[in-house]
Amino acid sequence: MAVIGRCPRFFHTVIPWATLFWLFFRKHLFRANEVYLLAGDEVVVSKSGKKTYGLDRFFSSLVSKPILGLSFLTLSLVSVEQRHSFPIQIEQVIKSDVEKSSPSPTPEVKPQEKRKRGRPKGSKNKNKTEVILTSELLRIQKMINSLFKLLGDFISLTYLVLDGHFGNNNALQMAHQVNLRIISKLRYDSALYIPYQNPDPNCRSRRKYGEKINYHNIPQKYLCKSTIEDETQTDINPRYFTPQGICSSTECSYFSQNQS
Repeated sequence: MAVIGRCPRFFHTVIPWATLFWLFFRKHLFRANEVYLLAGDEVVVSKSGKKTYGLDRFFSSLVSKPILGLSFLTLSLVSVEQRHSFPIQIEQVIKSDVEKSSPSPTPEVKPQEKRKRGRPKGSKNKNKTEVILTSELLRIQKMINSLFKLLGDFISLTYLVLDGHFGNNNALQMAHQVNLRIISKLRYDSALYIPYQNPDPNCRSRRKYGEKINYHNIPQKYLCKSTIEDETQTDINPRYFTPQGICSSTECSYFSQNQS
């Protein structure tokens, strides 16, 4: 009876789980000679009822549609050598009023008048680094900053791994704001171009883009590394691009071709 009497007090105790996970990892699992990546992922659990805290409709990739349930966002340290993930920070996703009132992600597309060919008169170039972060990206950014305060200078992190939902410019800029480089999956219809190699300085309108990249037939001169494992050939082709497609020394995108 004494043990049962202590259970309510345990559930009412506030436990700093992020600190607890970090100290356990640092003491028993950390290896100084390994490379670690920071990975984020959201997990949705179906839940019925009406009074559970945080209960809302979240998109579930298992059923490919929003379901009633709970959502949790996890930040983990991933060992490249061990291929193991070590969760450090977990937070429940509570939708803000703005997120709840936002329209459906697949609204009806209304037919628009066909625009004339060429650039609209009076349009100006937009700075794609100046973006408005969504509530979702602000939530992730807040968690990353909190995690950095916890880690201190013990581990140097360079890359942030996110799923294909974040393979866009807004997520890229969010990662840059916390001094990380994003690793994600581009949309299947994303178009990347090789920077134009021979610009003409005498031409008034200078060309920026070269040939469009064919993911199924990347030129051999861009091949960086090729490995064969379990009858699967993996070709890694690193090139440097900014979101506008211009060559840069700070951003690296990796293209891989798997051939069984």
